[in-house]
Amino acid sequence: MTSVKEFRVDEPATADSLGRGRFVFTDAYSVFDWGQMPDAIPRKGASLCAMGAFNFELLEDEGVPTHYRGVADAGTGETVSLADATAPPTEMAIDLTQVPDLPYEGPETGYDYDAFHAAGGDNYLVPLEVVFRNRVPVGSSLRRRADPADFGLDADSGVAADEWPDEPVDLPEPVVEFSTKYEEQDRYLTRDEADRIAGAADVDALESLALEVNRVVTERAEAVGFAHEDGKIECLYADGELRVADVVGTFDENRFSYGGRGISKEVVRQWYKANDPAWVAAVKEARAAVAERDIDDWRELCERDPDPLPSAVVDAVSELYAAGTNAYTGREWFDVPDIDAALDAVDAL
Repeated sequence: MTSVKEFRVDEPATADSLGRGRFVFTDAYSVFDWGQMPDAIPRKGASLCAMGAFNFELLEDEGVPTHYRGVADAGTGETVSLADATAPPTEMAIDLTQVPDLPYEGPETGYDYDAFHAAGGDNYLVPLEVVFRNRVPVGSSLRRRADPADFGLDADSGVAADEWPDEPVDLPEPVVEFSTKYEEQDRYLTRDEADRIAGAADVDALESLALEVNRVVTERAEAVGFAHEDGKIECLYADGELRVADVVGTFDENRFSYGGRGISKEVVRQWYKANDPAWVAAVKEARAAVAERDIDDWRELCERDPDPLPSAVVDAVSELYAAGTNAYTGREWFDVPDIDAALDAVDAL
């Protein structure tokens, strides 16, 4: 089980062939990479499953290879297209690849990617997250790692070349970055580092695939009144081909806004920053403290647990996920207020 969905294997993958399995989406959630938080958000799992399936089917229509095979119909349990689902689905059928262990050798040596690839061969989940950005919001880590001029922003575009403004900035072209997938603390990589960690998968092909996914999701978002700000993909590599894996274009994987107001998991992150700052600070301290130790799980060093969300926050976020999914997919999966009303409720928290 991941922090938000269960993983079921119907037919395991081998060194020579893909397997078959399912994601079962739960109402659990995670922020700051904590893992499963102390409460649940109703309808969240079904929202993410429906939105992810919708995007996978858009990608398949555009010729983008994925591991998606359909959703489980709530009435029959049969695997069907999203259009044929009779209720909001919570299970997604997928092709499976191998996910080898990634050994941690301590702070001096780090992670053993050679062992990972020796076990994975030519059929494995690429141990990278490929991040794409169309906009740089306030607080983005990109602002700490680069200047506006690095992305073609200058005085002619209304941005100082060496200083980010105190407002979101639209990028002239999408930016692609690579970060680690299986390390306990995600870190951004140089292109050379990403190429080494990717193994037999080609880093240029990963970038091209991410840009195509970004294009498809961005076009859909704009068609229904959303702005698509950033997101990520994960990929499997099998038989010399890359396929988009995990889940694509949901409010957990990507950042969207509607009418200038954000709609993503960021709502919950910001609530914890404002209302449980002691836990947020403890997470930051634990992340820093683990760097000099032989363990890589910083959670073992965290001295606090997160507070549960108040019921009013749970209800508002639940309706935001559900209303956002209705609007994005163009189908009334959930009996909830419209997205403007849902955003108003979140703003009032």
